[in-house]
This record gives sequence, structure tokens and C-alpha cells, in this order.
Amino acid sequence: MLMLLDTPSLYFRAFYGIPESMTAPDGMPVNAVRGLIDMVATLVRTHSPAELVATMDADWRPAFRVAAIPTYKAHRVAFGHTEEVPDTLVPQIPVIEQVLDAVGIARLQSEGYEADDVIGTLTHQARGAVDIVTGDRDLFQLVDDSRPVRVLYTARGVRNLQVVDEAFVTAKYGIPGRGYADFATLRGDPSDGLPGVAGVGEKTAASLITRFGSLEAILAALDAGQSDGFPAGCRTKLAAARDYLRVAPAVVKVADSAPLPSADLTLPAKPRDPEALVRLADRYGLDSPLNRLLDALTGGSLPKSI
Repeated sequence: MLMLLDTPSLYFRAFYGIPESMTAPDGMPVNAVRGLIDMVATLVRTHSPAELVATMDADWRPAFRVAAIPTYKAHRVAFGHTEEVPDTLVPQIPVIEQVLDAVGIARLQSEGYEADDVIGTLTHQARGAVDIVTGDRDLFQLVDDSRPVRVLYTARGVRNLQVVDEAFVTAKYGIPGRGYADFATLRGDPSDGLPGVAGVGEKTAASLITRFGSLEAILAALDAGQSDGFPAGCRTKLAAARDYLRVAPAVVKVADSAPLPSADLTLPAKPRDPEALVRLADRYGLDSPLNRLLDALTGGSLPKSI
């Protein structure tokens, strides 16, 4: 089984879930670093993936999405193209990357794409089962019972994951199990700056997707002048949002062909760079979480000295 980590989602969760009083010897907060390491250890120990990838954002607000819908994540912009990230989290992200690299966990990103798109591409390429670990509902669009592809949703924590499959999506939203992207396009998502169709909420969006099967089929019926299957007043609302509906799918749907470097995705049997790992443990006070991670991965621990 291939496990794909939505790493930004996880380290943000760790940052807000663990007090900043968790610091390195020099006083630098390392709550996100420690939290992420422990999350990975827990996931490896409880799910035993054969392959593991930590996906990253090379671009948190890709140009192709902003060109289609300028409001996309606009409310999260600090200045220019920089994301608003807590000051005490910013220096922890390079440490997370260094730890992952030293341990030997594959860390992948793609220029001009988000971590979601890396996940979508790796899922598309995978030949077997895939588990996607995220707190982002957008990735519900990838669930596929036939392969199977599941989302391990972190809303209640890594130790209390919700397993999201097609049945979960249907029960939760009243839509076909693979219909989440079209449903989200109609409903919109304020957290991502996606307006949706004015006057179309979750219930109406769900009824439309259930009735027609897809956004493409809804628009075909709309263009054909069909009235059957549309709730009262809904055709007018959809027609008014035609320009949005033309461009939104490319924004909402995760990419499945982002260019990726070749990489060994196999769970590491030993640390790739033990010396670097010891240096990181000493500098940032990471001995305990790193020992837990190495024990989960290899049954070993940090060398006492290098």
C-alpha cells in the first residue's frame, strides 16, 4: 500500500495542536516539527505502508488556478505571492524537510503545483491501494473503492482517523461516491476563495449531482434547455454562473499529471543520512520523537554518537 501525506496539512495541524512552549535548546519553537514526526511514526506503526511519500507545496497558490478564479486563496495572501503563515512556523518548515530527507522518506513537490496535485498525480500513477492522509476535504474527490483509494481524514486527530471511501462520501453529502469535485464546484468553498453558484447550497448541489451524475451532464442539460430535474429557480442561477462553471473545474479538481522527479518511495529500512539526523536531533532537541519514528520505521534508534 502507498501512503501519501498531505504534509502542509499535517504540519499546520501539529503547529496549532502542540504548544509553542515545545522548543529547541536555543529557544526556537519546534512544536510543528515534533508533532509531524510523531504523526508519521503513528501512521507507520498503525497502517504499515510499503511506500510512503511526504508531498509538499512547491506553489501554494498556482498561477493557473488564480488565472481562472482570481479570488482563489486570496484571503490567505500576506503580501505579493507569500502565504500568511505564523512567524514561528516559518523557520520550522525547512527543519521538517531536513528531517524527512535525513530519515529517507520520499519528499516530492512539483514546480507550479500544490501538494494536492502531487497527491493526485501519484494516485493516478499508482498500481495498487492508496491511503491519503489529510485534513483537506478537497481530496475526497480521489476516493475510489475499485482500486481502492481512501482518505484518512485527520479532523479528529491522527490517532482517531476517519476512513473516507465512496460510502462515506455518499452518506455524508448525499452524492455519488466519486462526485465530490463537481459537488464542491457547485457549492463553493469560502476557505479556498471559491464562490460557488450563488443561491446553490449543499442540498441543492447534492440533488443536482445525484440527478444528473456530473457537472458536465448538468451543463449539457442546461444548454439543451431541459427543465426536468432542476429545482425551481435553479436553472436561472446556474445560467448566471455559466462563466464561473466554465473555469471552476480546472481549479477544484486536483491535477493528475504534475511533473514529478523519479524517487524511491519505499519505506526506508535505515536512515539515509544518520550523521545529519544526529545533528538535527542535537540542534533542535528531537531525540525522543526521532527515536519513536525510527523505531516505527526500522525497529532502531538514533546512534549514540557519530
